[in-house]
Amino acid sequence: MRVYQLAKKLHITSRQLISELHKLKVDVKGHMSSIDDDTAVLVQQELKGKKIVREKKERKKTLKKIQIKLPIMVNGLAIRLGIKPSEILKRLLELNIIGNINKSLSEDVIKLIAREFNYEIEVLPSEEEAVFIEEKDDVSKLTPRSPVVTLMGHVDHGKTSLLDAIRETNITSKEAGQITQHIGAYKVRLNKGQITFLDTPGHEAFTAMRARGANVTDIVVLVVAADEGAKPQTVEAIDHARAAGVPIVVAINKIDLPDANITRVKRQVRSYDLTSEDMGGKTLMVGVSARTKEGIDELLEALLLEAEMLELKANFHRLARGIVIEGKLSAGRGPVATVLVKNGTLHVGDAVISGVYSGKIKSMRDDRGQAVKDAPPSMPVEISGLFGVPEAGDEFIVVKDEKLAKEIAQKRRMKVREKKLGAVARVTLEDIYNQIKEGQLKELKIIIKADVQGSVEVLQDSLEKLSTEEVKLKMIHGGVGGVNESDIMLAAASQAIIIGFHIKRDLALDELIEKEKVDVRFYNVIYEATSDIRAAMEGLLEPGIKKVLVGRAEVREIFRVSRIGTVAGCFVKKGKIVRNLRGQVIRDGDIIYNGSINSLKRFKEDAKEVEEGFECGIGFGDFGDIKAGDMIECYRIEKVTRRL
Repeated sequence: MRVYQLAKKLHITSRQLISELHKLKVDVKGHMSSIDDDTAVLVQQELKGKKIVREKKERKKTLKKIQIKLPIMVNGLAIRLGIKPSEILKRLLELNIIGNINKSLSEDVIKLIAREFNYEIEVLPSEEEAVFIEEKDDVSKLTPRSPVVTLMGHVDHGKTSLLDAIRETNITSKEAGQITQHIGAYKVRLNKGQITFLDTPGHEAFTAMRARGANVTDIVVLVVAADEGAKPQTVEAIDHARAAGVPIVVAINKIDLPDANITRVKRQVRSYDLTSEDMGGKTLMVGVSARTKEGIDELLEALLLEAEMLELKANFHRLARGIVIEGKLSAGRGPVATVLVKNGTLHVGDAVISGVYSGKIKSMRDDRGQAVKDAPPSMPVEISGLFGVPEAGDEFIVVKDEKLAKEIAQKRRMKVREKKLGAVARVTLEDIYNQIKEGQLKELKIIIKADVQGSVEVLQDSLEKLSTEEVKLKMIHGGVGGVNESDIMLAAASQAIIIGFHIKRDLALDELIEKEKVDVRFYNVIYEATSDIRAAMEGLLEPGIKKVLVGRAEVREIFRVSRIGTVAGCFVKKGKIVRNLRGQVIRDGDIIYNGSINSLKRFKEDAKEVEEGFECGIGFGDFGDIKAGDMIECYRIEKVTRRL
């Protein structure tokens, strides 16, 4: 419990409570300091004894309600409250906040100060926030819309072929042989409705977009080859779709092959909680052949049936908003973006904001390259007119005023610059306990990658047994093999921790791990993994040491030098190599040596450090088992402070 929360409960000011806490020798620094339950009870008894706390029967004062817009400064708040700025500055000092009359105040601080002066604050959204708040539509204005579908599955199981077959099957006679897919999405027109297909590279793009907050797909079609059955990427696709909360329809492809076995596939995917209707489940499964076009119509009907159960609706008569599927710079048209309209209708001439860019739509093209003037919900179009290229997953919103769009875009660019200065908040073992106590963490999601499937199952069982009333542990994906890019993007999107067991570390992924701020841990003993997570949950995780990569060099030649020993002729590929720092030799993903860099030379001359892009000689003194092709990492040791 926070100081201000207890003060509110006791009907006294934070200043009074802090004063009493100091008398009781309780160390608190301000109104945001935490107080444990035992201390709270003790303080309450002490204050009641002094009759400082007002009785509950005492008539509560009627708070005056006022509305304000953020940002607001001390001077502006003082005017609204009808008091002197010095009164607010005095309260700020009591909260350990130093400022002046031009200091901008946070919403929590504003409400806290206002209550002390008998005011209740209602914070109105700023002009920018108001634009991005989506008002609830009147139910009477909602109309059924087409479903948006993404195909996912194992490589070579026929996703692209199936997409081509679906598109070719639905070409009218006039368009036969002439259709060209101009954008990464297209519409299929049927007698019973329409379906929008997203032509994405698979779950990597799907998850990367979701990591940026984009909820694009309504239904996922899981493509499984009838001759091969479920494969590792099939399982990954299932986990990614489940993590996004998207329903799955299974398309069993290649049923025309002699060794096709539909029943075997149904039994395999059943082990992943996908049970077909003929086996007593609810998952729609359709046998198809991309080569012979068999089952294509049945698959499309199944998708329309699934969409009907989802009751997908949108308001066609409002300002449009949707998601950017992809963006690029066209030589003739400048920045262009493929967008999917989620609600409202998009028109040529509309003023739009997408990411940090704004503009006025000059032209729109549909999936066949034809110019269109309007785009209703679930329709993909390629637009031009933005002043920059937005990222996939960015939301686009139509606003009434082009000038307002420019102002908002400029403010967003400034915010992006500020965010780049700070770190992206992710879940790490070091701050698990803190987040549990704050009530921020209710479910700890884990991705497990191991050398064999048995290890995944044992580790999952061991970790999930650590679940408590405060936080539940849940494995959202498990698989055999090394940690890959897909795992990192899934962890980033789902706020999960990755645990690698008996697998090698891929150096090529270090940059992506650092960029996405994902916590990746490698273990060789199950007890070590369970012990770390249990300690983190109990707030007992020992402050440890952290290796901070300084530079990485590739060994290209080996030299034997008298008095020095073996010297590795290297090329610095990243960062810099610094003499007397720690260094580790990595061969085939395994660390074969760890020690101090005793000698560092540049053209036979001693050097303190060698920068990226230059050659150097590295020596470890008594260690000489270095080979061409090894990687040498230079790092420094930092203590990891546990945040509680």
